[in-house]
Amino acid sequence: MIKLLIIADDFTGALDTGIQFVKHGVKTKVLATPTYSIPNEKQQDTQVFVINAETRHLKADQAYDVVFRVVQAAHQAGIPHIYIKTDSALRGNVGSSLAAAMAGAQAEQIIFVPAFPQIGRCTRDGVHYINDIPVHQSVFGQDLFEPVTCSDVREIIALQSPVPVVLHPENQPVNPHAQPGIQLYDACSEARMQEIGDGLDEKQLHLSAGCAGFAAILLGLFGLEGAKQPLPELNPVLMVVCGSINPITTKQLEYAAEQGFHRLTLTAAQKFTSRWGESAECAQLLQNFYPGKNRLILDINGPLETHSVETAAFVKDLDVEQVRVMVATNLGSLVKQLLDQGFDGTLMLTGGDTLLGATKALGVQELSPIGEIYQGVILSSFTYKEQTFHLISKSGGFGEKDILPKLAAFVAGTSQRQQGE
Repeated sequence: MIKLLIIADDFTGALDTGIQFVKHGVKTKVLATPTYSIPNEKQQDTQVFVINAETRHLKADQAYDVVFRVVQAAHQAGIPHIYIKTDSALRGNVGSSLAAAMAGAQAEQIIFVPAFPQIGRCTRDGVHYINDIPVHQSVFGQDLFEPVTCSDVREIIALQSPVPVVLHPENQPVNPHAQPGIQLYDACSEARMQEIGDGLDEKQLHLSAGCAGFAAILLGLFGLEGAKQPLPELNPVLMVVCGSINPITTKQLEYAAEQGFHRLTLTAAQKFTSRWGESAECAQLLQNFYPGKNRLILDINGPLETHSVETAAFVKDLDVEQVRVMVATNLGSLVKQLLDQGFDGTLMLTGGDTLLGATKALGVQELSPIGEIYQGVILSSFTYKEQTFHLISKSGGFGEKDILPKLAAFVAGTSQRQQGE
C-alpha cells in the first residue's frame, strides 16, 4: 500500500527524491505528469508514489491549484504521509505550494526543512545558503527562468503566501507544539536533520516539505523497507542530451569536450524553430552524429539571452516561457527520433525541462528509479515501444566539473562489474 506520497515541483526533483527510498529497496514509482489517481491493484506493492506536479514554472495561483488538488485527493484517500518536494535552491513556487498543501490536507501546520547539507544547501537563522553563499547571491540568483531574489526563506514564502512562518533555530530543540503555520527548521548537518525528524509526532509527519535531503530522513521514521536491487548492466555508449543553461552544467559540458566527448551544439535555428525536432533535418543530423562513437553530447550551449544576431532574429517575437517550452519540446522530439532510429546506448538527460520534453514526446507516463550513481545523478528505466531503456538524469545545478567523464567510465564499467571483474 502507499505509505508516502511525494509531490515534486519538477521531474529531476521527483527522481532525486524518489531515489532516496529506492536505494534502500523501497518499491517506488515516479509519474511523469501531475495527473493523480488512487493506485490500482497492480500497484499495491508500491510504498512510495512520486508525482511530478511540474509547478516550477507555473504562475503562483496555478501552482496552488495543482498542489491543492493532489493533496486533497491524497488526504481524502487516507494516505498517511504527504511530502511536498521543493527545489533545493528555493526556485519556483515555494510559498504557494506550502500554503496549498496545508489547505488541501486541512492542516494547521506543515513541517518545512529546505536544507540538503550533503550538497552544500543549509539554512541558518532562516537564511538559505548554497555552499555558504546566500542563495540570491549564488548562480541561482541569476537563473533565467526563476531567479531567487532573496535569501531569507520567510521572505521567499511571503512573496506568495500570507500563511505565518514559525522559525525553529538550529540551536533550539524541536517543538512539536508550536503555533500554527509553516514550521521552518534551520539545518546545516545531517545530524540536525535526523534530530528534527525524531522530534516530530505522527500528526506533524502527516504533512511535511523540503528537498531530497529531508525526504531521506523519512525512510526510517515511516518504517519503509524492501529488498535492495543491484544496478543493471548498461550499454557503454553514453549519449548526453542537455537542455540546461545553468553555469554549473556549462562547465561540465566544456570539461567533457576537453576530455574527448564528441559534442554537437544546436544552432539558434534548430533550437528556436517550432517542431524542428520532428524534422527530416533533425533526423539526418542524428544519423550523421552518433554511429561509431561512445561518448556524445547534444546540447543547446550558452544562455538564451545571448545577443547574437542569429539568436535575436529567432526569439524577437517570443517571451522567455515560450522559448523555454520550445527548446524542451525540440529536445524531446530529438530524443524520440534518436530512439526511433534504433539508438542502442545509455541515454542521459540533464535538466527537468529536457526530461519532461522527452517523456512527453515518447508518451512515457512512468519512470522506475533504479539507483543513485552519484549524488543527485539518478539511473531509471522506462518502456518505449515494448523495449526497456536505461536513463540517467541530473538537475542542471548538480555535480562536479568532471561528472560526465566519471559517468562515462561508470557506464562502460558496468558489464565488467556484472561479471565480477
